[in-house]
Amino acid sequence: MTITVKDFYADWCGPCKMQDPILEELEGEWEGKVVFEKIDVDTHQDIANKYQVRSIPTIVIEDDEGVISRFVGVTQKEDLESVFQQNSS
Repeated sequence: MTITVKDFYADWCGPCKMQDPILEELEGEWEGKVVFEKIDVDTHQDIANKYQVRSIPTIVIEDDEGVISRFVGVTQKEDLESVFQQNSS
């Protein structure tokens, strides 16, 4: 089962810049186990609308069956890692 993290952000978003180093660290630690995608809401409004993103940063975590978790605002590493651990095979 594949876990995918969709990071909805914008270049002008201050809190998004605070979220970046947390996601970059997790990406290094979970390489090969979790797929990370960055989605700019300014250029990909269609995808943001599909996931009903109203505030950024928003992180949507999916597995093969759909959305398993979502976080709005700057999210701590431990909270994201907990979702990965609970849903990794």
